[in-house]
This record gives sequence, structure tokens and C-alpha cells, in this order.
Amino acid sequence: MTALQQDYRNAQQVMNRRGFMVGAAGLTFGFSLGLLETGTPVGNGVAQAATGNGAVMNPWVTIASDGTVAIISPATEMGQGSTTSLPLIIAEELDADWSKVRIVPAPPIEAIYGNPGFYGSMYTAGSATVTGYFKVLRQFGAQVRRVLLDNAARHWSVPVEELTTEPNVVVHLKSGRRMGYGEIAGFASVPEKAPEIAPEHLKQPSRFRLIGKDVMRSELPSKVNGSARYSIDVQVPDMLYGAVLRAPIEGSSPEKVDDAKSRAITGVVKVVKFPFGVGVVAQTPWAAFAAKNALTVTWSRDGKAQGFDSDEAFETYTAVARGTVANPVEIGEKVGDAPGSFDKATTFMEGEYRCDYAYHAQMEPLNALASVSPAGDTAEIWCGTQSQPMAVDATAKALGIPTDKVVLHDMLMGGGFGRRGNRDQEFVVDAVLLSKEVKRPVKVMWTREDDVHNGRFRPLSVHILRAGFDPDGSPIAWHHRYATDNAGKFQDPLKYNGPWKQRDVISIAGADIPSYAIPNRLAEHFPIDTGIRVVALRGIGFVANKFATEVFIDEIAYKRGIDPLAWRLELLKNAPRARKVVESVAAMAKWDRKRDDRGLGLAYIDYSGTSIAGIAEVSVDRRTGQIRVSNFWVAIDQGIAVQPDNIIAQTESSVVYGLGLSLTERISIKHGEVQESNFYDYTVMRNRDVPEIHVEVIATDNHPTGVGQMATPLVGPALSNAVAALTGARVRHSPLLPERVLAVMKA
Repeated sequence: MTALQQDYRNAQQVMNRRGFMVGAAGLTFGFSLGLLETGTPVGNGVAQAATGNGAVMNPWVTIASDGTVAIISPATEMGQGSTTSLPLIIAEELDADWSKVRIVPAPPIEAIYGNPGFYGSMYTAGSATVTGYFKVLRQFGAQVRRVLLDNAARHWSVPVEELTTEPNVVVHLKSGRRMGYGEIAGFASVPEKAPEIAPEHLKQPSRFRLIGKDVMRSELPSKVNGSARYSIDVQVPDMLYGAVLRAPIEGSSPEKVDDAKSRAITGVVKVVKFPFGVGVVAQTPWAAFAAKNALTVTWSRDGKAQGFDSDEAFETYTAVARGTVANPVEIGEKVGDAPGSFDKATTFMEGEYRCDYAYHAQMEPLNALASVSPAGDTAEIWCGTQSQPMAVDATAKALGIPTDKVVLHDMLMGGGFGRRGNRDQEFVVDAVLLSKEVKRPVKVMWTREDDVHNGRFRPLSVHILRAGFDPDGSPIAWHHRYATDNAGKFQDPLKYNGPWKQRDVISIAGADIPSYAIPNRLAEHFPIDTGIRVVALRGIGFVANKFATEVFIDEIAYKRGIDPLAWRLELLKNAPRARKVVESVAAMAKWDRKRDDRGLGLAYIDYSGTSIAGIAEVSVDRRTGQIRVSNFWVAIDQGIAVQPDNIIAQTESSVVYGLGLSLTERISIKHGEVQESNFYDYTVMRNRDVPEIHVEVIATDNHPTGVGQMATPLVGPALSNAVAALTGARVRHSPLLPERVLAVMKA
């Protein structure tokens, strides 16, 4: 049996076990999803593994005899709507009746269900889901529809060209005959090889009836009525509860453990020492939390981050970014000859910008439930994860068993933002190891304090930007040098040493400015290995990099005496989609209208092909430095708008998240340890502080690009630019804390 056949058999077993297959009366389709435009096989080489006749059975759609259409969704759901949008794409080309569609979570088989736009991974992150799967899912839906048409044509003995479809029905217009998909499923057969579907035979956007319409997200009703199931809700027979006191500094381990007080707490079952911390198992979560807090542990002092101070680190990072301290360099963007062009420039500008560490602050703290067999040779896990295969792989690695001995129940997530996407899935492993110790199911829940103290953070960064201008004042050279912790190496060593080619792609992202008409550009990233836990956070490197670039762009406008809107439109003269969103957001905000005691700030971003512009309206308490945001406007062109209402919701969410990151959220580290503990000292946005948010979705016929986090990087620079417009003082350090605002106002 080939590896591909085994993958297919595993998928079939998972689907059968969950009751998703409909038996002999149904029809299951599973063609290869084809090749990417680059010629790279979809699904990490699944097409290459096909047999000589090209048959590749990837289960994606099952049609039951009653007309129910079960569609596999490979993305995880963390509130962004992916489990609706991906099946919707298949249903559109299939011409399925959406009311008859059942959405089925994909089994964790990367070779079959991996995102062709994300290194073939089953990984929900980076706003890469719809854009990565869009073409291949449309193709697949069209192939399934064609098979139904071919079977109906044979059944009626008519040319297939005389047939068309309506939702869930094949129609022969000449005779008026109609046959439902369920009836066809009763006699039809699926060919070994998928039918050829030329791109021009896919639906034109003008004919879409699902894509571009406001379709109810599949999981929302359960969230409204309270029946939605997260892993934190799951109960199984004989279950215990676990908590883990982890080392305060990454790389440290427990040397001495005094657990006498912990064992004395009623309900405590076991205390377990691990290389990374000390675990407690108890009969109730409260007993587990109390026992964890009662532990007295002496930690080793061998973690690399020992003695690290985030405030002091800024000077080191600045020295690296300025080149006074040697450090390896990675290229973020290289267009033309920036160094040579600076020699020809007659005037120059320079700016320095800083960003603090930040915490993901997802509302549902990390948790997982694991049931390991008494022999330790199989495991069943319940968790919300941004990568199903990562959760399975981490479990298998922790137990030393094959991955096919792990059963995953993929649950909803109460927020991810990158926190549930790291390779080691430590919150899952906690539950697995404790279950193995007590030979019973164990649910581990991290308290908010656990989640903050042991967080994986958005990297600290320092940015040095320099621009050169010709005698006419036109920009001819651009140089962006920035130093950050190495996030990619810590988050995912497998990808870092594989497709990322030992480049910190997380921190590099967003340093490029492809839409701006500056002919010579160079962005250089200097990754620093500090030992601090750093990973991707909503918006990845764009949040810090665009804070620096868009504030610097604004500063150039003011120095040249040009309106920031006019300056950006001048820079965007060769980017019509970009100009459109900037003009649209300016019209929304009435940019030219004078305001009393309020300032407007503009920012524009090309985020992986999504053009997005934002304007913040702010006031400033000149006694305290407190910024108050009254309005935030966004215009976004993401190409085809698969779910317009959801795009608005995601953009609003992105803005709120960006407001927290840009105004109040800051992680500080002293002696290698996180100082914040909960939302009382790590302050996220409160409802009372959320401004009016106005979003315009500009739908075009271009390939859809991301929306889930595209507005987050707009917020910081728009706020800084608005404060400068109002007060004349420029805040170059994010978040824009009141004391930082006061300092620049007094300078």
C-alpha cells in the first residue's frame, strides 16, 4: 500500500467513524485538487504520488440520496468564518443548495487537505485561507458538477451540452426534465480521473449566487444559543483536571520542588515534575489551580533569557539596527539600487521607531483534554488549534507513538491570533503527559496568569528609516533597517529550517512598500536570538513594520509641506487599486473638513495583495496624554468579496485589536521574567473605549486576498499620524502610552 493510499484509507476511516459517509446510497467525490500556477503539486506532493493513471482519491464532497451535500472544510474556526467560506466556494461551482450543505471538519491529513498557498500545510493563519484554497476549490466544485451532469446525460440519453444546473438540480431545458443531486447519487459513478475544467468554464463573478452574498456563518447560531462546543466545555467520563507551573524563563527547569502544601489540598491526585515545569492533577479545576499555586520551586538558571530586560534591550536593538553592532542580516525587500541612489540624493530624512512586546490576549485561555490509553500507545485529544497536524504530531512525539495512533477532536477556538499555532502545541502536550501519568483523561486549563506569564509574544523591534530625494524633492532612495527577536526560529523550527530557509519570515513580513513609487528600496532585517518566547501575532511583522514605514511617510509629507493624503496619492500614482482605497477612505472621513480639538491620521498598506487604507480621528487630553479615538474609517479592496458582511466584521475586529496593541498593550520583561499578570495590568480595549468603526468593502473581480488581520497594522500609524496632526508632536514608540504622548508634547 502506498503512502497516498494509506492517507486515503485513514481519511475514509475518520469520516466513517464520525458518520460523515452516507453509505452505498451516496456518492463520494475525491479528485486531485490539481497544480498551483507554479506547477507545485497541491497538498505537499499528493499529485506526484498518484498512480500511473492519475487517479487520486481525496475525499472532499459526499452527496447523499436525500440531497444532503457534505463538504469537507480543512480550516479551523476561531471566529473568522473559514469553515463557512471554504465550503461556500465549493458549493458555488457545484451549484449546491446551501440549505442542504453540511460542513464537515477535515481529518488532520496534510497531504490531502493542506493549503496550497501555505506550503501545503493545514495551518489556519496569516489570512491565507480563502486566498490559498480559492482556485483549487472552485475547480473541484466545477468537477463535481460536471460528473453529475455526465451521469444525468447518460441516464437520459441526451448530450451533456443540453443540460444545466440549478441549486441541487440538473435540468434538461428542452424536455423540462429535472433530477435532484440526491437522485443522481443513487445510480451515478465517479470516474477515475477528474474531468478537465478550463478556467474560462468556471462561473463568471456576475453569475455567483453564494459568493459575494451575505450568507450566515455556519457556526454563529450555536454561538448565539450557547450550544457551541469549545475544548474547555468538553467533559468525558472519569476525567480529572490538570494545571502546570511552567518555568518563568524559557529553557529553565525545576531543580527542587516542595509540593507538601500542594499534596495536602483536598482533591489533589498527583504532582509530576517535568523538564519544563511541575504538573498537578486533581479532581476539580480549583484544586488543581490551588495546588499549582502552592508549589515552591527552585528553578535552574540556564535559560538564555536570564537577566534580559526589555527596556534596556532597546539600546542594544538600536545599535544593531544602526549597524554599530555586527549582526546577521536578512533581506526584506530589494528593488533597484538604494545604496547607490543615496549617493545621488541631495536631501535626506531619517526616523527611528520602536515597538514593545505584545501578548495575544485571546479570550479563551489555552486548554486541552487528553485521554491516553493505560499502555500509553494511543491517545485521544480535544483541543482548539490553528493546525490540526501540529496538535497530532506534538501528541505523538510526546508519547513516542505513531501519528495514526492519535485521534483529534478539532474544537472551536475562543480566539487564536497566532497563539494556538506554534509547532510544539505545549498546551496540548500538558494534557497528554498528565493523562499518561494518571492513566485517566485529564483536562488542562491555563489560568489567565499562566497565559500571560508563559505567553509567546510579538517581538520587540527597533526601526531606522532613511529616505533620499532628488533636487525636485522626489524620493529616489529608501532604506529600512530593523532589529527584532527571531520569531520564526522559535515558533516553527521545522518550517524555519525547511521552506523558510532559515529566514525569519514572520518578522520580515510587511517591510516592503511595493505600491509606493520609490524606485530604489532596501529593507534589511537583523534577527536577534534573545531566548525570549516570540511568535506570530495577528498582523505578524506588518504591525511593527508598517507602524514605522507609515509614520515615516507621514513625517516626510509634513517636512515637505504636503498634505499627507496628497503625498500618498502621489506615491501611489502607479497603483490604481491603492489610490481607490485611499480616495475612498478620505471621502468617508471627510478629510478636508476642519475639526475642533480633533486630528485625523491616515495610513495605507498593501498587505499581501490586499489594498487597505484607514483614517483615525483622535483627541488628546493635554494634561494626561490620554488619546481618545472617536472614529476609525477603513476602505478595503480584497478582490472578490467571498462573504462581504464577514469582511466587515473581521475588519472591525482587526481595528479593535489594533487599538489595543497601539494604545495600551505592552509586555515588559525584567530579569527574563514577564511582569504582567492579567487584564488589570495588561490592558486590552474596553467597550467604552471602542470608537465608531466605518468599513467600506470595495469588491473587485481580482483573486480574493486576505481580510482577517489586514486592518490591524493600519491602526498604530494612523493614530500616531492623527496625534501629530492635532498636536504637532510625533509619537514614534508603540504603544502610544499617555506618558509617551506627554513626553513628546513637552519636548
